Amino acid sequence: MSKISDIAKRSLDVFGVICGLPIVVPIVLYARHRIKKDSPGKVLFDGERLGVNGEHFKCYKMRSMYTNGDEILAEFYAKNPEKKLEYETYHKLDDDPRITPFGAFIRKTSIDELPQLWNVFVGDMSLVGPRPYLPSELKDMGDAAQTILQVKPGITGYWQVNGRSGVDFENRLLMDCWYVKNRSLWMDVKLLWQTVGVVLMRKGAK
Repeated sequence: MSKISDIAKRSLDVFGVICGLPIVVPIVLYARHRIKKDSPGKVLFDGERLGVNGEHFKCYKMRSMYTNGDEILAEFYAKNPEKKLEYETYHKLDDDPRITPFGAFIRKTSIDELPQLWNVFVGDMSLVGPRPYLPSELKDMGDAAQTILQVKPGITGYWQVNGRSGVDFENRLLMDCWYVKNRSLWMDVKLLWQTVGVVLMRKGAK
């Protein structure tokens, strides 16, 4: 993308965040109430993610897991060792035991990702881009990291509207690389529109 396109993309990000506030704020306030009612712990989760050039940033999400998730997962793996392979393939688990009842709902509807609009506003992320990868996933990204980390990660992107959790890690990398190499402002607008349909249909979400 050209410098002008980069400026236009940033303008789209800021404009999108501002326009979305009247809708997002009431949803976030309601979700905050339900999360606190569902299980004890912080409402927001601020995990480390890889940004442009591999720089780390705090990526905000609404908490959808129990606070003792590591302990729950260890016990789950002990009873279901085959699930480790599932995580290694998809970097996600179907029926993850760490997820709270309300957490399952906000994941299905992507409400848990709404706080990332703050990441977009301050410039750590974009509305559209590659998936925000974990620092621990860098070693698994291989040569794809050089391409993917050229741009800001996005709240939504090419892989999110083409399978989401149903896409394994290797194909997710291929999709993100394809996006980076072929990105344009028109593609971003198209992906944003497609995201609305995917979220409403809850397609591919886990």
